[in-house]
Amino acid sequence: MAHFFRYTLAPLFLMVATPLFAFVFWYTATELQGSLVNLIHFFSQEGFFFGLIAIIGPVFFGSKFSWISIGCFMVLEILLMKFIPGKKFFGPRTANGNIPVYKENGLACFLITVALFFILTHTTTFFRPELLYTHFGECIGTMNLFSLGFCAFLYLKGIYFPSSSDQGKTNNPIFDFYWGTELYPRVWGIDLKQWTNCRFGMMSWPLIILSYLYAQKGGGGLTHAMWVSVALQLVYITKFFIWEKGYMRSIDIMHDRAGYYICWGCLVWLPVIYTSVPLFLVQMPETLHLLTAILIFTTGSIAILMNFWCDYQRMILREQFQKNQKLFEIEYIEAVSKEGEDKGNLYPLITGGLWGISRNFRYVLVDRANRNDQRCQKRYKEDWARYCKKVPYKILPGIY
Repeated sequence: MAHFFRYTLAPLFLMVATPLFAFVFWYTATELQGSLVNLIHFFSQEGFFFGLIAIIGPVFFGSKFSWISIGCFMVLEILLMKFIPGKKFFGPRTANGNIPVYKENGLACFLITVALFFILTHTTTFFRPELLYTHFGECIGTMNLFSLGFCAFLYLKGIYFPSSSDQGKTNNPIFDFYWGTELYPRVWGIDLKQWTNCRFGMMSWPLIILSYLYAQKGGGGLTHAMWVSVALQLVYITKFFIWEKGYMRSIDIMHDRAGYYICWGCLVWLPVIYTSVPLFLVQMPETLHLLTAILIFTTGSIAILMNFWCDYQRMILREQFQKNQKLFEIEYIEAVSKEGEDKGNLYPLITGGLWGISRNFRYVLVDRANRNDQRCQKRYKEDWARYCKKVPYKILPGIY
């Protein structure tokens, strides 16, 4: 029963519920003042089923504007990803011995994309950034339909035209569609997971929140809450693209296959949910004093920089460890891989610096922290037990 719930019922529920939630979330933020009380009242009047139809029906298939806008954005990011120069770098070796190859041009693509946004906004009459806010419900419809079709393509590609030996399927098509059938699918030399996660999801994020900012500016002027929210998110997104090489070695990329879970998540969930605060703020009056906004921005920026620092510690140590350099002064344990093609290879497990606080201190998701622990325990065995004695807590020091 537990197996059926985890591998069939739960994935099926998420694949039905999350698209509906994305539409309802957008409608609540834009039409119901972001109020759960108003949402409950709406469904009590309309009925749940007919309420969903009233929310989703007008925008389910998108619009000419949304399909053209998103299509142009997709083509732009594919071309930038393909032709903007960058250093070659490698992801971790997989259990089947494959090593994914990437191009380090994320920051350049990000700067070009944002620069084009501002250039078109201030030098043309046809490009009006606030229209993205006005038509965002239709954009959700377009992104959702495209993503479902794209996930179906990935499902079939992984079975019949895989890019490497890191593919496979179970006897459960529901779980295979949800989880994916291929780890590193590629088309035209482009890694499709990198495109969905970094070049669509993460790259659309700044454009969407800037659209919300312009929508509020045109509707009566910017509030302190809006600019501090957008500014902090831009700092975080910039940090991400500076660190993109490290992200391509994260658990999202190394272990999550290209299926609904990660690809629909980056193509729809990320643009809708991660941008939700500025979306809600568009119609909100001023709520922050200027000094409070500055304090929030300063505190948030420090937190983001701390996040970057810890990721940088791990990335640099691993790079120098692989080159047999001892330049990075931080405590670590040398662990031997006990499985896969890299069996017998040494890897550093950091016990000092920020990584000495807890094993997964950046996570707030218990499931992800547990998955990472289980994977590492299987891979490093007694070395992982030795590491856990040095760093005993999973997330919160002294608590968990």
